Amino acid sequence: MNNLNTLYKEKETTKKTVEKNNASSDLIHVGFAQVGAESDWRLAQTQSMKQTFSESNGYKLDFVDCNNDQKTQINAIQEFIDNGVEYIILDPIVEDGYDTVLTNAKNANIPVIIVDRNTKADESLYTCWVGSDFVKEGLDAADWLSGYLEANGRSSEIINIVTIQGTLGSSAQSGRTKGFNASLSSHPNWNMLDEQSGDFTEEGGYAVMKAFINQYPDIDVVICQNDNEAYGAIDAMKENNLSFGPNGDIIVIAFDATKGGFQRMIDGEIHVDIECNPLEGPLVAELIQKLKKGENVDKIQYVKEEVFPAETAADIIDSRVY
Repeated sequence: MNNLNTLYKEKETTKKTVEKNNASSDLIHVGFAQVGAESDWRLAQTQSMKQTFSESNGYKLDFVDCNNDQKTQINAIQEFIDNGVEYIILDPIVEDGYDTVLTNAKNANIPVIIVDRNTKADESLYTCWVGSDFVKEGLDAADWLSGYLEANGRSSEIINIVTIQGTLGSSAQSGRTKGFNASLSSHPNWNMLDEQSGDFTEEGGYAVMKAFINQYPDIDVVICQNDNEAYGAIDAMKENNLSFGPNGDIIVIAFDATKGGFQRMIDGEIHVDIECNPLEGPLVAELIQKLKKGENVDKIQYVKEEVFPAETAADIIDSRVY
């Protein structure tokens, strides 16, 4: 009798293992090479991808946090290829240097979807790009500033501006810089004093702003290319007893529009936050489903984004999911 029970249990275990393996083989295998975890925005993007590409939604996700190291990221993509993933999602740390590994993915017939930041690789090496119109974000910031200065009777004043840029060479940094700086020629009274990288981190924002304060005694506007840099810049201004925010002297412009950024607007520290939507997971999944059916997809896919001035923050913050 004991032998029969043992045999029955072994058969049941084997059956469950087979069922599990069959269920696993039905999952769509996706690899995601993430930049890192350097900001609240990045964490929200990661969460969006993990929630979307879950087993309950029919996916198996291989996720690698590349810690802002391109070599690690390229190695991760190659490992995805070697492991036979069906689709690769890549958020490039910088724009250059991915041609070889993307060629390897193409030769292995693995579609690559670029998200958020962009790459200068040949467009034939990846299927499509999903993310923000970074140049438009920069233009939106300039348009807001122009309207704000005009509404406050300052449109003809000399306006001294400093920019805390993101990681140099990233498409977010280059796009936002290009967009905003394109407006300088139409505003000859806007004076860009300096632009330095804070690497999209709070520590970087603090260090760069502290240097700006020491070097430039008359700053009217500080542009921070993400919320975390703005938090650091705010700390530096507080340390130096500078007046800033909607009720102060220095105009603070931020990008990302995370919940933390909204709270800083409510607290009277940031004037405006230009949205960079990190919730890209659902759109990427939609594209993968289309590709799996053999459908064509557009090369460029923009997520929806808005501009949020401080006066709207209190009414909107509870609806924000990141």
